[in-house]
Amino acid sequence: MRKITHLIIHCSATRADRELPVDELEAIHRRRGFRGIGYHYYVRKDGTVLGTRSLEITGAHCRGQNAHSIGICYEGGLDARGNPADTRTPAQRSALRLLAAQLLKQFPDARLCGHRDFSPDQNGNGEIEPEEWIKQCPCFDVSREF
Repeated sequence: MRKITHLIIHCSATRADRELPVDELEAIHRRRGFRGIGYHYYVRKDGTVLGTRSLEITGAHCRGQNAHSIGICYEGGLDARGNPADTRTPAQRSALRLLAAQLLKQFPDARLCGHRDFSPDQNGNGEIEPEEWIKQCPCFDVSREF
């Protein structure tokens, strides 16, 4: 098994009024040149957690962090107008919380964070601030939530 240092939460950047079935997610990732879905887990709006990549296989979800991380993506992240928003359903919130707890138990030294937390610290103050985010993903503050 790989050494896991981070559990990274993502959103699929899907509008709240639309769905992104797992086969469409896979097609998107394959078009980007990945060998299947880059995340290890995909959490649907109804709270279903799908294992989409073996934990033993390096992910394709966060440049520079894939070798030692597990990627978790929830369906959503955009409001009905296409703007970044925390669109998680109650079922997704519960499923994400349970999945994170299970993974942290399995990998107790891992740090739980959001994709945006790996944006560059452009002003060099040691904090990744909203104006430095490359993207909003996962559209909520993981450190406050978990």
